[in-house]
Amino acid sequence: MRTIPVLLSAITLNTSTAFVATSFGQYAGIAKYREHERNTNQHLAKLDTLDFQVFTHQQWGRLKESHAKDIVVHWPDGRQTKGLAKHTDDLKAMFVYAPDTRIRTHPVKFGSHDWTCVIGKMEGTFTKPMPTTDGKEIPPTGKPFKITMCTVGHWNSKGVMDEEYLFWDNDSLMRQIGVAK
Repeated sequence: MRTIPVLLSAITLNTSTAFVATSFGQYAGIAKYREHERNTNQHLAKLDTLDFQVFTHQQWGRLKESHAKDIVVHWPDGRQTKGLAKHTDDLKAMFVYAPDTRIRTHPVKFGSHDWTCVIGKMEGTFTKPMPTTDGKEIPPTGKPFKITMCTVGHWNSKGVMDEEYLFWDNDSLMRQIGVAK
């Protein structure tokens, strides 16, 4: 008769140990999920600041808050650049012909682990001459543009993007400002 209580005690102990181990494993999974969620939200907040403040107000010295020094950027025209200095120069060039270029909203934003994505509206007005690659200029038309843009970013362990993919429709931009038909 004594074997039954000992056997039941052993089963209870093993079941309790399994429950604690399972509960701890679930807690560790939840904690890891929460950490990823917190990091993703921090990265998305940096993208909001990047577009709404840094880009829109041309605060180029602040790009280092969200971009690694050796960032790789994939542009909508298919080219790829490396380095924060080159990326800054390319961004500045967008304001030469449309000094009021801005992004004010990200109606879509999400992320997973080290990746984030935002979709917004980039708008401005073609009010200054647009330099061309052959050294000439296209005179301003005074026409506004409003295009959908998307930024997909990979974030490194230092909390800055080391790779950035930029998407928008350059053909739509050129048609809206009266440069293409």
